[in-house]
Amino acid sequence: MRIPFSLAGIALLVGPLAPSAVAAEPIKHAFLATGGETYILDESGKVTWKYPHSSRDGWVLDNGNVLLALSKSKTSPGGAVVEVNRDGKALFEFKGTQSEVNTVQPLGGGKVLLTEAGDKPRVLEVDRDGKVLAEVPLQAQTKDHHLQTRMSRKLANGNYLVPQLLDRVVREYDPKGKVVWEVKTPHMPFTAIRLPDGNTLIGCTLGNLVIEVDKDGKEVWLLTNDDLPNKPISDACGVQRLENGNTVVTSYRATAGQVKLTEVTREKKVVWTYTDDRKAGIHHFQILDAKGKPAGKYSLR
Repeated sequence: MRIPFSLAGIALLVGPLAPSAVAAEPIKHAFLATGGETYILDESGKVTWKYPHSSRDGWVLDNGNVLLALSKSKTSPGGAVVEVNRDGKALFEFKGTQSEVNTVQPLGGGKVLLTEAGDKPRVLEVDRDGKVLAEVPLQAQTKDHHLQTRMSRKLANGNYLVPQLLDRVVREYDPKGKVVWEVKTPHMPFTAIRLPDGNTLIGCTLGNLVIEVDKDGKEVWLLTNDDLPNKPISDACGVQRLENGNTVVTSYRATAGQVKLTEVTREKKVVWTYTDDRKAGIHHFQILDAKGKPAGKYSLR
């Protein structure tokens, strides 16, 4: 069976891998989606891959494998990181030792970055044998483990950029755990991306907004629902800045028939949206090219 689409929005039948994917308009982006459902959608709207576990963060690697941060489960009560091939075979797994694993990032030399939430929140770098190569303690509240950190990333300078939700701050830590830069945010920060010009792009969850700040923490760009028709942002979790300068934002609380992803220009013009009939929203995502590869070396997330 073939899948959803026509310019007139005619509903089409969905193939066996995508029992619930119906797009409201032609897909212009392929992407990896993480959240209550984990899958890859191609530019035609077809689900080309899915993984039967809820996930928090993920990346399609250059070799086609998928690196995922998995939600906690009976088999992984502290969450986990896995690398799986397109057949779903696990090639690497590291189980969390505390409350949750909320971040994963591929690093050079086969290393992997992850964050652990718990009484001792921390960033870890591990090798493919599961050996901990680096441990960076985080200065975060411990009353609510779930709202400690989200999409932390290692920067080119060797430091770590960490959004801290309940603390409403994004901090940059050096490898010894010293805070070397921070910015307060208007709502709980979920995603923080250091851009090539030194600015930082931040998605603020239930604030339904995205901000960009300069090196001094001054706001230089703001996107809210008031800027967009029909107010499509509902829990601005994942964010990605594309190579063309546009920004894509998730709506994690969107449900069936509501906009899940929105792409806007610097001038806040909507150029693309994605809608389906899944009840689950998209927690985070990675925009891919037509061949299912990461979309350009300058795309940031």
